[in-house]
Amino acid sequence: MPYHLLPLLLSLFFSFPMHAQPYDLVIKNGRVIDGTGNPWVYADVAVRNGRIIQIGTVNSADAKRIIDATGLVVAPGFIDVHTHVESSLEAQPGAPNFVHDGVTTIITGNCGSSRINLRTYLDTLRIKGVSVNVGSLIGHNTVRVKVMKMVFREPTAREQADMETLVEQAMKDGAVGLSTGLIYTPGTYAKTTEIVHLAKVASRYGGLYASHIRTEGQNVKTAIEEAIQISREARIPVEISHFKVASKPLWGKSPETIEMVEAARREGLDVTVDQYPYTASSTTISSLLPSWALADGDSAVLGRFHDPASRAKIREEMLKGLKQSQRKNFDYAVVASYRPDTTFNGLSISAINQKLGRKNNAAAEADLVMDLMERANMRSTQMVYHIMAETDVETILRYPNTMIASDAGVAKLGVGMPHPRAYGTNARVLSRYVRERHIIHLEEAIRRMTSLPAQRFRLTDRGLLRPGYAADIVLFDDKTVSDEATYDQPHAYTKGISWVLVNGTPVVENSKHTGQRPGQLLMGPGYIK
Repeated sequence: MPYHLLPLLLSLFFSFPMHAQPYDLVIKNGRVIDGTGNPWVYADVAVRNGRIIQIGTVNSADAKRIIDATGLVVAPGFIDVHTHVESSLEAQPGAPNFVHDGVTTIITGNCGSSRINLRTYLDTLRIKGVSVNVGSLIGHNTVRVKVMKMVFREPTAREQADMETLVEQAMKDGAVGLSTGLIYTPGTYAKTTEIVHLAKVASRYGGLYASHIRTEGQNVKTAIEEAIQISREARIPVEISHFKVASKPLWGKSPETIEMVEAARREGLDVTVDQYPYTASSTTISSLLPSWALADGDSAVLGRFHDPASRAKIREEMLKGLKQSQRKNFDYAVVASYRPDTTFNGLSISAINQKLGRKNNAAAEADLVMDLMERANMRSTQMVYHIMAETDVETILRYPNTMIASDAGVAKLGVGMPHPRAYGTNARVLSRYVRERHIIHLEEAIRRMTSLPAQRFRLTDRGLLRPGYAADIVLFDDKTVSDEATYDQPHAYTKGISWVLVNGTPVVENSKHTGQRPGQLLMGPGYIK
């Protein structure tokens, strides 16, 4: 059956009321926003066996359960296309920070980092049970480390073939595509040709290419062009992850980077972007160092820290980067989680430097970064970087092909000082950028969170409120929904989202997590059982 006909046939099949069985539940009296971008309408939504059966005027006399949505918006569950849950979802299968923010489906394996054996990983989640639907990319960094470890060189022909074999197997195991983190090691060591060949494999199995591009700073345009080139040469759809302008001298240039995406689309290339609606990013502390310094494993990195000449070179390049970004010190870099000393959590590198009584200059702060890495696992310390301008955030949000994504994992309530996006990404769009600042309309915001990501990741029966579609549904009060998480107090669940259904089962009921785990594993088009 042609792929594009499936949603239509499902819709036709379920378009008429069926009364042979009672509805499992009916949502009544809500303002339905269906995910297309069309205006809201008053309608009832009937659900049976995890599917939407009817939308319109529903006779609920024989419904097993009725949810009164008076005063609430009824929308498709939100789809978060950029998450990192490999190390956290198994420990917290309820994914509370996601579901309280209205998320019913997540895509993980981003930024080049995934589980190498996706079949085993997804089977583990299936057996354990999770509260959200999960799809995964296969990460280039993960594949490269498996074949080449952390060496700083091009692959041999044999190594390239081995990486392609791993990507092919992952696609057969259910991967929805290939991801890269070209700003991270060892991805930063890879040349474009290496990625093109891997992307061609993912393309053959109907996957897409999702990239944390090589840089988001001074050379961001070159990095965007590389992603577009990979789309062109591999003939694969491209998703540019957490699209931003992270260099202070380039603040305000986002119309130019958006135009690059639009030019690619006019050429016929399928390129889209996603963003988190904040002016700060979050990643590991190692991103402050030049990539060459991180090659060949932790022992080699430690050796460079201890070698005076290598340490001086690292320090020099870190200071050069500061100068290029028009910054005097590292006060923009804030520790989110530092296990050896939790009193550092929430403090900037500059503040920690002063707390320790070190010299008050950028060179001393660069040395402190290396010392902090040495005390902890080299790459484990999580940071928050205040590097973007609000004007660019708003400009990118206005772009119709921008999806909303958290770039977060499953947060453990009260632990560390994580980026607030882990708790409030979708609510922040709905409250700050829709209700308060009027950057986009409510229906358009919902489209960006639902049908657009479903289309991007080929989730053929999700992202819309349509008969026959999976009953992933969120109910919220558009007048009060708000993100409560802040940089200073990040551990706070979203307010105003009262119900979240995943495959027809409430996982949030009257704003409380039910503990249910009805999530499904979403396999890519190349999946072979």
